[in-house]
Amino acid sequence: MMHEAAPTRIVQLTPPGRGAIATILVEGPDARQRVVGQFRSPRGDPLDLCPADRLTYGRFGPPPGEEIVVRCHSGESIEIHCHGGDAAVTRIVTLLGQAGATPVAWPAWARLRAEDPITTEARLALADARTERTSAILLDQYQGALRRAWQEIQEALVSSNIEHARTLLAALLARAPVGRHLVEPWRVVLAGAPNVGKSSLINALLGYQRTIVHPAPGTTRDVVTAVTAVAGWPLALCDTAGLRPGQDPLEEAGIGRAREQLAAADLALLVFDISRPWSECDESLRRRFPAALVVHNKSDLAAAGPRPTGHAVSAASGDAVPRLLESVVQRLVPQSPASGTAVPFTESLIQQLEAAREALATDDGARAMEILQGVD
Repeated sequence: MMHEAAPTRIVQLTPPGRGAIATILVEGPDARQRVVGQFRSPRGDPLDLCPADRLTYGRFGPPPGEEIVVRCHSGESIEIHCHGGDAAVTRIVTLLGQAGATPVAWPAWARLRAEDPITTEARLALADARTERTSAILLDQYQGALRRAWQEIQEALVSSNIEHARTLLAALLARAPVGRHLVEPWRVVLAGAPNVGKSSLINALLGYQRTIVHPAPGTTRDVVTAVTAVAGWPLALCDTAGLRPGQDPLEEAGIGRAREQLAAADLALLVFDISRPWSECDESLRRRFPAALVVHNKSDLAAAGPRPTGHAVSAASGDAVPRLLESVVQRLVPQSPASGTAVPFTESLIQQLEAAREALATDDGARAMEILQGVD
């Protein structure tokens, strides 16, 4: 039986966009052949004569060609380093494609080479990590923390220790909320009536002006989102339209999007104006979202009567804003994983753990093992 030869792949290893240097990997049985035909050194030496793992300068493509530095790991693995702009990368990739190589996105390439799916997914997630804190947790997973915990559950199942397997699964899944947000930020939505200071407050939380502040009701008509980091955790702060009966179709659409954002939020901040008397509408909003943090803004003004317990802050002066941020983080991450702790960090891994837990709920250890072996 004849087997089709593996394709020669082109992989951009550096992020797309403007940069000082870009690195392109050409990998496969015909890698050297695809590159040799387009390469010219200043002295005319062919690439075939260049020593392995030695950096060689030249140009690539028809004259004048793109300036490159080539490193031949082997006949089947060659790195091309070029100017980091999109134009140079696109030109080189196009020429290699015309020579018969196949462009492959680097995440797909990493998965093709993977022996351990968990390690591979951790490597991919690390490339998208937004903070040092989340990078450290993902690095623990890359270095085997989750793989070891996964194997420990499997060993418990092999020993027919169902109860221990349940305990280990429960501990892993308790960290799933953190794992889901090591790359994607938590969504924190600010909502309330018009002119309670939501836009001013989100600017105060961010530390810079992101949203427009204006005394006219209905100024914010769409969801304005800004991504930041607090205590090393990535947060997407969402400013929404004031909740009231819409005055026109455009405002009504913005209010509808605000309600959608509230329903999908990881945490809602219900913002009220401390200088206005507490109303039945305010109480209705608070009851509708009992898990939300209540924020009484404009604490620099006199309070207009009694109101429920909440965070009294002043977006104008910044008073108590740091304490509010601490409360937001405490609500989202009640307990930060210790160094070296296993944390499931992709939706697919979390779903497998949840399916294994469901199997163990009926003492079906064989089914749980089958599910967990799906990442081997």
